[in-house]
Amino acid sequence: MMFNVQGASKNTCGVLAVLCGRTFEEKQKQDVADTRRYPFPEIVSSGRLEVQTLNNPSIQEFRKGVDSFQPNFVYLQGEQLPHDEVGSLVWAGANLSTAEAVAGLFGTVLPTTVYLELPNGEMLAEALHSKGIPYIIYWKNAFSCYAACHFRHALFSVVQSSSSHTWDAFQLAHASFRLYCVRNNLVLPANSKKSNDNLGPHLLGEPPKINVTPPELGAGDDEESSPDAAAVNIYDDDVSMKFLVCGVPCSLDDCLLGSLEDGLNALLSIEMRGSKLHNRVSALPPPLQAGTFSRGVVTMRCDFSTCSSAHISLLVSGSAQTCFDDQLLENHIKSEVIEKSQLVHALPNSEENRQPLSEPRRSASVACGASVFEVCMRVPAWASQVLRQLAPDVSYRCLVALGIASIQGLAVASFEKDDAERLLFFCTKQGKDPNLSNSYFSTPPSWLRPPAPSRKRSELCQATSQGTHSGLVVGNVKREDKGFTNGVRTPLVPVRRQLKVAAMRPIPHIRHQKMLPFSATIEVDGHDKGQVKASVSVAPSKPSLVGSNPVTHRKSNSNSFQAKQIISLNPLPLKKHGCDRSPIHVCSEEEFLKDVMQFLILRGHTRLIPQGGLAEFPDAILNAKRLDLFNLYREVVSRGGFHVGNGINWKGQVFSKMRNHTVTNRMTGVGNTLKRHYETYLLEYELAHDDVDGECCLLCHSSAAGDWVNCGICGEWAHFGCDRRQGLGAFKDYAKTDGLEYICPQCSISNFKKKLQKTSNGYS
Repeated sequence: MMFNVQGASKNTCGVLAVLCGRTFEEKQKQDVADTRRYPFPEIVSSGRLEVQTLNNPSIQEFRKGVDSFQPNFVYLQGEQLPHDEVGSLVWAGANLSTAEAVAGLFGTVLPTTVYLELPNGEMLAEALHSKGIPYIIYWKNAFSCYAACHFRHALFSVVQSSSSHTWDAFQLAHASFRLYCVRNNLVLPANSKKSNDNLGPHLLGEPPKINVTPPELGAGDDEESSPDAAAVNIYDDDVSMKFLVCGVPCSLDDCLLGSLEDGLNALLSIEMRGSKLHNRVSALPPPLQAGTFSRGVVTMRCDFSTCSSAHISLLVSGSAQTCFDDQLLENHIKSEVIEKSQLVHALPNSEENRQPLSEPRRSASVACGASVFEVCMRVPAWASQVLRQLAPDVSYRCLVALGIASIQGLAVASFEKDDAERLLFFCTKQGKDPNLSNSYFSTPPSWLRPPAPSRKRSELCQATSQGTHSGLVVGNVKREDKGFTNGVRTPLVPVRRQLKVAAMRPIPHIRHQKMLPFSATIEVDGHDKGQVKASVSVAPSKPSLVGSNPVTHRKSNSNSFQAKQIISLNPLPLKKHGCDRSPIHVCSEEEFLKDVMQFLILRGHTRLIPQGGLAEFPDAILNAKRLDLFNLYREVVSRGGFHVGNGINWKGQVFSKMRNHTVTNRMTGVGNTLKRHYETYLLEYELAHDDVDGECCLLCHSSAAGDWVNCGICGEWAHFGCDRRQGLGAFKDYAKTDGLEYICPQCSISNFKKKLQKTSNGYS
């Protein structure tokens, strides 16, 4: 089936590979004689990679290919010289080694990235960059075809696996290059006597920036506009992870550990840069942290899917202005992870981190039975979840590019026999590691040597990959018999890499611990019987007394440590909505729901808007009826707003006023359900409007947390703990459905005076 060349789609990366036409007779003869033949991989379409190749084209053919295919990535390969050296750019006998000639190859259609695989390419790169191409990858000095092939294969492995930015893909491929080529002195050609210092590919271009600019704020929002108020903090612990890396056993020097650190950091940057925020809910602050929060700081549990569809959960805190804007919160988290932190750290050299006396036991499921060595790293807990989820993916090749064959006992499924041969080629080319003689590693005795693999994996891999490599032959150089042409009149046909049987080997079953969210994110409702206990100590549902010298029978049992942990965070109001609806006490339900829908759309919460519009809004069902948002909102704002928390009797007072309530209601946990729905649909709406009533206690004149009660006569609110009158019942007597009616001290005195006045005037 012919491929219609219409440029790369948004889900793929179009690569135009331009190869020189020099034959490889001398190279092929050398490979036949060499028993350690390097398996040069073909450049073919695979995963997100859509490859079109041109072999030794003319300048006109190249321009037509760029205009018709419109690739994202153009790869220009230098000619292959004797002694494993890569030469300059030569097409159809024309030498294009000058900056003017290379810049003249491109017309109005410019790719995002150009890779110049030729020596002394700095001047050429600057010429292309000045022409308007954002990113140029180039080499400053001479280099061997082995080093070039390793870097190119690592780079394309990243591109085919994930939707990565050029900057991050280069960082990962360069880390792999340092790990295998630089450490083993295989960068320069065989006949070169120069030093390896500072050699390798370079990237010309600016690093990508993440937009964390908050939306325009009003004149009264100075407090929220400060940089500190807009930033977010991520709360996560570091964990130790063990990696098995393909290669001969060696000492863990700074070059090896630094390369792995940079490579894994680039991999995690790719995953987070392309991540998406799917859901966020309010959460309790982390233990021992809540007391340090300033007013206006909220805590959120955020669910993300990364670039390669791994799922993670992050606990973050920040200002209300940031945390209630999905896009701004997502960008702040990405900026905090990618630009402000070093995620992966190698464990320091110490006695407990030393390499064991025997090399790790070989397994047919790990690196196809090839030799490996163990490296321990410290990574964030969320990063360990990402790596564990990516390892079993047979199409994910970024881990293989770094030589990682196993993560915490979990085999990397995409590792193939050819990958092991390529990586071991660099490790064994120079012979035994010179650092081993000075290390504590020694050959283990026979009784301590690992047993042979239990499955004859190598024969299977060799049979499936036999005949697929013949020297440095890439693209469609040897496919003339199938009708492929290098001109533009005939559409270029991509060659899709077929999945090898070797990559579909069984993976050993590992018993994993189920990923659970932060243990203290479950909200506690003191008036619901079916609640789930949080593992972190929280204040009991007894009244939190406010004011001095409370009466003994209503004293709280919580100590000061617990009180600090569940400190109420009263968020600052967001920028006002600016709607023209009526005040909430006279507003109609239809007017209110239309305004809520408009607000959610403006704030980017389109996922909450059903396709049927107002007739189906909201799509949440409670007690077999559509959720009554209108009465839910009116009852909550009349009781001081969502931040009052358990001071509102959600089940007894709020639910009983909603259409979802029935006399024979038997729902359990309805309080937590109402709070969750309110948080999803109405919390941000509440903060952007002036509908909240009863902000201050009429006794202590503060809006601090506590058990709130509403006076049945004047409608004002008070902390139950502030009322120190004798004879009052317990808080639960007033909070339950059809419970006692609370009358504040002022109304009690007024009623007593009225009754006394009526009696004195002769009325019964």
